[in-house]
Amino acid sequence: MFFKIKCHSKLVYLFFLVFLTNCQLKESSNTHGILFLENRANKLVINKSNKNDVINIIGQPHSKSIENEDNWIYIERIFVKGRYHKLGQNILKSNNVLFLEFNKYGILKNKELLKKEDIQKIAFSSKITENDLTENSFIQSFFSSLKAKMYRKK
Repeated sequence: MFFKIKCHSKLVYLFFLVFLTNCQLKESSNTHGILFLENRANKLVINKSNKNDVINIIGQPHSKSIENEDNWIYIERIFVKGRYHKLGQNILKSNNVLFLEFNKYGILKNKELLKKEDIQKIAFSSKITENDLTENSFIQSFFSSLKAKMYRKK
């Protein structure tokens, strides 16, 4: 009986040790967008690459400018798990945004890569846009609250 308990506790200790070392050595990440965006952007040559080259190297853009279809935007975001002092919360490791501008012939005219540090320097407006269309009438808000109460889990 004593040998069984001693062997069992050693296995638990070994499992716990392997689990902790594996979690610390391998960094788990949550990615969104185009991976290795900076490396792919370096392959693009201004006044030489065209839209087809960009699609072959990077892929379809995440977004195009509303005013001009020749302005393309690519995004890369990587979150990693924090260490012990962050208690496992997600931390933003990289946040890259690539702006590409093409001329009327589809040749790359300008490229700009903004990194996490560059984006933090951009000043955004603090004004709030009011939208009258999203305001619900009294009846809509009453029925939506009634529906939420009906389908609420008990």
